[in-house]
Amino acid sequence: MTTTNTNTTLQTRTEKDTMGEMLVPASALYGASTQRAVLNFPVSGRPVPAQVISAYAHLKAACATVNHKLGRLDDKRTAAIVEACLAIADGLPQFGGLAAHFPIDIYQTGSGTSTNMNVNEVIANLVCLRNHKPIGSSKDPAYLSFGGVHPNDHVNMGQSSNDTFPTAMHLAAAVAIHSRLLPSIKNMAADLDAKAKAWDKIVKIGRTHLQDATPIRLGQEFSGFASQLHHAEERLHRALHTLSELPIGGTAVGTGINAHEQFGSLVSAELSARLGIHFREAANHFEAQAAKDAIVETSGILKTIAVSLSKIANDIRWLGSGPRCGIGELVLPAVQPGSSIMPGKTNPVICESLIMVCCSVIGNDAAVTLGGFGGVGSLLDLNVAMPMMIHHLLDSITLLSRACDMFTENLLKGPGAGLQPDEARCKGLIEGSLAMCTSLVPVIGYDKSAALAKDAFKQGKTVRQLAYETVVGQKDNSGTLITKDAIDHYLDPWSMTLPGGEGSAGG
Repeated sequence: MTTTNTNTTLQTRTEKDTMGEMLVPASALYGASTQRAVLNFPVSGRPVPAQVISAYAHLKAACATVNHKLGRLDDKRTAAIVEACLAIADGLPQFGGLAAHFPIDIYQTGSGTSTNMNVNEVIANLVCLRNHKPIGSSKDPAYLSFGGVHPNDHVNMGQSSNDTFPTAMHLAAAVAIHSRLLPSIKNMAADLDAKAKAWDKIVKIGRTHLQDATPIRLGQEFSGFASQLHHAEERLHRALHTLSELPIGGTAVGTGINAHEQFGSLVSAELSARLGIHFREAANHFEAQAAKDAIVETSGILKTIAVSLSKIANDIRWLGSGPRCGIGELVLPAVQPGSSIMPGKTNPVICESLIMVCCSVIGNDAAVTLGGFGGVGSLLDLNVAMPMMIHHLLDSITLLSRACDMFTENLLKGPGAGLQPDEARCKGLIEGSLAMCTSLVPVIGYDKSAALAKDAFKQGKTVRQLAYETVVGQKDNSGTLITKDAIDHYLDPWSMTLPGGEGSAGG
């Protein structure tokens, strides 16, 4: 029944659930249960992420397909449910998009029951439209007797919110990592690998404790950055393996009540075929539903990647500081004016943006961790913080994906020539470094080398200049007379960047 609310001119219809009647927006594809949740949880204005809804659609289609294979759902209902699920996975463009029909706040019932019923109701109402019946007919006994689809009896067959929502969490996170974050990380790693190779002949001064240290090649520094990203790839593959274990089949508390004994394994196989990612049934459904360790572990991996990215971005902005009064070994691309008062100033804004993203990811991880914490989110046989946890996890995946793309395209690759070295600056800083005396330790000993460095600093000379004046003509530790050519040999920066070079092994 459709009515008019005279206060807001909102067209509504009346639907029923087990608690009674509810007025629902006439055009909404959801029903009474969803509307109750909309009214109960007006908290953040942020609905459950679209990735979760899409994952739910694939899950419900897989469940219907498996129930059909098991002889529990007839051909007509199965086809109708699968068709509705595909429409949801496509974003419901003909109905104005997902947001209008999946409005429930992320701060809802901690099991995600509201969202599970939201999905069930939308699917059932899409089937109503397919069967040329009014929205809201899904519980009409006459309609159901002629092949109609009930949101609980058919769409939710063999399932519970307690196993479908965590399964949708795993699906959404796995798809986002596989399709978005991994490619972004690989693209960034490839560019860093290329720079490490291209810049391998550029020798510069190393720095430990922000103080001058022995020489290092710029390519070696960038190979370290690239290695961090390769480790990130490996960590993400471990996360995918963890997420691929699905809770589906456990129903209410992990026992599998009302589900076929093969339901979990068959649905996992169906999802693997649909999404192109290998999924498997949980080895222990009681762990899979009572705890959210897989989500916490994945979030921890994202936090680790954020820490890696912060290191890379911060080192690059330090090495590019200047242009005249800082380190200045790198030239960062100028992407926008850096000051409203200082003309000509540019700032490392891309680095700053990435570092802020990393801060947010670490904050998200704190929320996810608490969501899985015993006595907070994980209580006896069910976790009750799942919508919040998946919101923050997907937010981290999205932020890291986009930030890596931004960093690669707007800093490493461009605009213009992209990130570039200042070779003259690198060479000049090496020659002026007092740490050059390190390679003289095997020749004249640690104490004399330290005194040479201090005297060079006091006199405003390079180590090479003072060594020419004070060391040439002396005997080295083996009794051999030290020549100017010997000094140049020992103070060759390139040799100091190689294993077995002439420098001391001390830290």
